[in-house]
Amino acid sequence: MAIFSIIRNKKLDTNNDLHEVVMIADAAGGLVDSDNPLRTSNKPFYLEVQQGLIPGYAFNHKFGAAPSMAAGTATVWDVDDTLYPWDALGSGSVVNVERNNASDNGFVVTVQGLDENYNFAEEDITITGADQVGTQLFTRVNRAFIYDSGATNVGDIDIEVGAAGGTTVGRITAGYGQTLMAVYTIPAGKTGYLTHLSVSGSTDTDASGSIRNRVYDQNVFKITHAFEIQLRGGQYDYTFGAPLVLAEKSDVEIRIVNRSNNKRITAAFDILLVDN
Repeated sequence: MAIFSIIRNKKLDTNNDLHEVVMIADAAGGLVDSDNPLRTSNKPFYLEVQQGLIPGYAFNHKFGAAPSMAAGTATVWDVDDTLYPWDALGSGSVVNVERNNASDNGFVVTVQGLDENYNFAEEDITITGADQVGTQLFTRVNRAFIYDSGATNVGDIDIEVGAAGGTTVGRITAGYGQTLMAVYTIPAGKTGYLTHLSVSGSTDTDASGSIRNRVYDQNVFKITHAFEIQLRGGQYDYTFGAPLVLAEKSDVEIRIVNRSNNKRITAAFDILLVDN
């Protein structure tokens, strides 16, 4: 490497000098460069993430509700008293949108999830009859909603695997316009950091709950956080001092063991997604 001495005003053939190199690191210890610029804004970090100002970071707020959960064990989502059917889509399947009320004809349903490579996928499916099959392959469905209709759905709208009558992997409950699913799968190439959890139940709910996480290519959903709901309309709320780390392609859900009967239970959690 050629070296030029400013003091001597000439090129040096040999290097007998000591040179000091200064580098700047961010709070996480990462080297500041063009791909990782130093933050100089006084805006809150999560606001800048939501505004798309910090490359490689995204934020996801997931929320769900079980309308009227009986005593037993179930996932917090729109279909009462069931565990979420994680593997129903296999290595990739189209989905069918089933409407249960003809008044919902003409609605456009947006289905969001992950494709056969666990990358983000989205499809708009227009309801023209009782069943409408899409073309996009999904391995996971993370949410679905009615797109810009000016109204909301009169009847339940089910997102099913394959053709009509397939396993339900999402439901837009009548009048809601959006799935309520406390389930999520981390996309490929990203790591999730679960930062916050809140759970609530209707009056006199008596239940135990947990965050369940399944690593890609494994069968067991491990408990990564446990809690109790024993309340009269109150709320369990927990902010993690150190976020729970969720690897790429891993599944996470909120699961409840309900000791009471016919209770509405809701849950929400926040995940920071960071590019690997």
